[in-house]
Amino acid sequence: MKTDKKEIKIINSVSELHRLLDLPKPSHPLITLIDHSKENLISKEENQSIVLNFYNISIKKSFQGILKYGKNYYDFDEGSMSFIAPNQVIAIDQDNDRNKDGWSLLFHPDLIRTYPLGKSIKGYTFFSYDANEALHLSEEEELTIENLVKNIEKEYQARIDNYSSDVIVSNLELLLNYCNRFYNRQFVTRKSVNTDLLSKFETVLETYFVENKQFGLPTVTDLAQKLHLSPSYLSDMLRTTTGKNTQQHIHDKLIDKAKEKLTTTNLSISEIAFELGFEHSQSFSKLFKSKTSVSPLAFRNSFN
Repeated sequence: MKTDKKEIKIINSVSELHRLLDLPKPSHPLITLIDHSKENLISKEENQSIVLNFYNISIKKSFQGILKYGKNYYDFDEGSMSFIAPNQVIAIDQDNDRNKDGWSLLFHPDLIRTYPLGKSIKGYTFFSYDANEALHLSEEEELTIENLVKNIEKEYQARIDNYSSDVIVSNLELLLNYCNRFYNRQFVTRKSVNTDLLSKFETVLETYFVENKQFGLPTVTDLAQKLHLSPSYLSDMLRTTTGKNTQQHIHDKLIDKAKEKLTTTNLSISEIAFELGFEHSQSFSKLFKSKTSVSPLAFRNSFN
């Protein structure tokens, strides 16, 4: 029986990517800068899905297509950056009318593997953000980013020597650090939006303890899904707004609920732990003591 399911194409090298886009041979085997206005997808398959074994940093100059929703929340109109980690499935829109005003910088993990950035890149959480959580740049910020990208392109297009990788990776790290700064700016300048999200988060967390008794502890992923956010974006937003990430907020709410039950009910420690979603009362007691410096029983006895 025939199926309409389309095969996902896996791209493992810069050369493969250039062939897919009908571009000239790449100047460097592990990094490339693609001008989307010059690409020409040679596959006739509509809405083709691919998996890139690269880090992908992209910028769009206008908000056509997928990024048009949520426009009221955008801070600036000059450019929108998105970040994708390796091995993510990407759907390519082959519509001739799609926006091609922008670029993508792609680099293979092997480029940074022997450098400190190979490990620290996992700390740049925006590689786990969703498309609608893009970084929206001011004109000055976009200029800073594009100057760094031009430096990288100039270096990998020059004759490769013993210092080429050092210079490229140094510029990549500087680029990512600037993106961290600009994302932090975005969280700050979107205070009204973040305040609204914080209020919704607190409501969702409170509702969980009312409606999901005995169904386990709330997770960061559960709460993020209810808010239609990625877990990384939610934690970063909360950390910038309140100084605490999502898991810390969950723990704070657990302790508040535990204190309420310890002081207003006659439930045993095990019963309270179970009602809060803990599988073992020992785990509850350990968390409670780590947050309050006293055991649940000692806390209850202090009110008698």
